[in-house]
Amino acid sequence: MTRFKLVPEPPERVEAVAEAQRAVPLVPGTEDDCCARLMRRLEFPSRDVARTWLTFLRALELAEERETGFVRRSQEPTPAHLRSAFLDRVYGAREVRDALTAEPRDADAVFARFEARVPVWEHHKDPSGWRETWRERVGFILDWLVLLGLAERRAEGYVVDETGRSVGTDGADCGR
Repeated sequence: MTRFKLVPEPPERVEAVAEAQRAVPLVPGTEDDCCARLMRRLEFPSRDVARTWLTFLRALELAEERETGFVRRSQEPTPAHLRSAFLDRVYGAREVRDALTAEPRDADAVFARFEARVPVWEHHKDPSGWRETWRERVGFILDWLVLLGLAERRAEGYVVDETGRSVGTDGADCGR
């Protein structure tokens, strides 16, 4: 199964994922067209942010790339679907969640546990900046886990419940 690395900064509301999905065209469009459309409809500040969201929507199985371009999928972004797709298809999501326990861990402690999983070629691609890139990505993953109800953020750090299971996965709304 393909896992995607790009993770956008989490929005304030999980409903923003559905809004982003609706901004992807039903008729296939080029990456440039789709990014321009995401920027226009969602007021993303740059093409890079829009491209990251387009890739993330693909990871969540809410958009797909075809020979003729990118297109919106009919998959509903339900809480259960978002949780499952996020853990299965976003590189590092499952591993970051698994690094959490009932004892709070801050983002740096979680990154320290995840760091060995950063692909070696990433070290060579950006020798002086890969740690900062991946530290930020782990922080975004942690905040997505919270947004999706897969973890909880406390003043001392991020946690899952004492059994190691995710919190808030009873099908309830996964807002912050």
